[in-house]
Amino acid sequence: MQSVETLWSALDLMQAMNARVTNAQPERVTGISIDTRTIEPGDLFFAIKGDNSNGHAYVAQALKKGAAAAVVDEAHADELVHEGPLFIVKDVLEALRNLGLAARSRTRARIVAVTGSVGKTSTKEALRLALEGQGRTHASAASYNNHWGVPLSLARMARPTQFGIFEIGMNAPGEVGPLSQMVRPHVAIVTTVGPVHLEYFPSVSAIADAKGEIFAGIEPGGVAVLNRDNEHFERLKAHALASQAGRIVTFGEHENADIHAEKIVLKPDLSVVEARVFGTQVVYRLGSPGRHMALNSLAVLAAVQAMGGDLALAALAMGDLSPPEGRGERMRLVGPGGEFLLIDESYNANPSSMTAALNTLGQAAVGLRGRRIAVLADMLELGTDSNDLHASLKTPIADNDVDIVFAAGPAMHHLWRALAPDVRGAYAETPQDLERAVLREVRAGDAVMVKGSNGTKVSRIVAALKSHFPALEVHS
Repeated sequence: MQSVETLWSALDLMQAMNARVTNAQPERVTGISIDTRTIEPGDLFFAIKGDNSNGHAYVAQALKKGAAAAVVDEAHADELVHEGPLFIVKDVLEALRNLGLAARSRTRARIVAVTGSVGKTSTKEALRLALEGQGRTHASAASYNNHWGVPLSLARMARPTQFGIFEIGMNAPGEVGPLSQMVRPHVAIVTTVGPVHLEYFPSVSAIADAKGEIFAGIEPGGVAVLNRDNEHFERLKAHALASQAGRIVTFGEHENADIHAEKIVLKPDLSVVEARVFGTQVVYRLGSPGRHMALNSLAVLAAVQAMGGDLALAALAMGDLSPPEGRGERMRLVGPGGEFLLIDESYNANPSSMTAALNTLGQAAVGLRGRRIAVLADMLELGTDSNDLHASLKTPIADNDVDIVFAAGPAMHHLWRALAPDVRGAYAETPQDLERAVLREVRAGDAVMVKGSNGTKVSRIVAALKSHFPALEVHS
């Protein structure tokens, strides 16, 4: 039986977190967890206090499921002392941050950090794919990109890691900088800047400034990777120049970009990219469709080159890229009369990502008598411009020959009213109220795309489609 690698020793944990211990401590832990639903034997469980629950209530369950020990605060130590091995600290989240900092301090890995209004997670996953064949690679799980997700991802990074990839997100000003200073990247990428979280920002320019905070943590002499096509390029460039970055590398379709796309061939299930990388032509297949994915793949090549990786191997790996769950994942389901395509874009939404998703739907192949169907829920946190931004989606809907639109939420009602009557499928106040109408509508040959902000719970429509219609069996 293969032994499980030690992630942290008990002594290292005590020192990193400034913790006192009680009960017999394990010699080692093999993983880090904050969720008893996914905890594995040997994990160290952090009892973090969240918005809706307190992890201390789950300590006993974590230990019963095989956790090596739990990290708890002083206020709960006495009531939990009989449950099993404990690391006791003043503040659990601060202890996790300290462990993340210790992980960053001990590693010799080359580190890349990714932020942007659109494409953070897909770019991170593409980087993982490009680098894992070139050395031991660690990357953030899912979208663990906030004040607890970044230190958790760092704490999970094993000492022998050669490449570390971290996603950094934000909801408000001043959040990216401190996270970047934890990660201390050698390469920092800004995929793009667009109108997101406008409820908390006075302008898109202010969003660009907030994204530019990623350069605050860049290692001396590091590389800043910027989207040359974005209208806020000069603003981001100024942030990079004011940092410790030693070099700026640009990507995009702009002719002056260091890594620029000369030709992008968009197909229903993939793209082919012809790019010029510092003057050298590179042609590669991208296993994930969409122009936005193709452009972000240029940033991946820039990061690989900056970290001393093999560009040819990275470009070859791009052919195996597939969209993550909720971010363009594609499924063939069997509906009335035959199969149809479900495109799951339900993870989150803003005007930029919504337009990109509609463009991808426009590229999707439909069968005989099949239609392109968009199921759209509110884009949240857009502030005073929300109504106009929702209504403006009528343009990419028309440009991409979307046949039917289902809309859910008060903000999406402004789009609904702007649509031509023959495009309207159904409207409801919530995605839950839209489920039956969508289930009744789909038929063989359709391409159905579902997208909206997380807070709308539009993913339940994806779940309903997958539950109601069986997946197509693929025989090799």
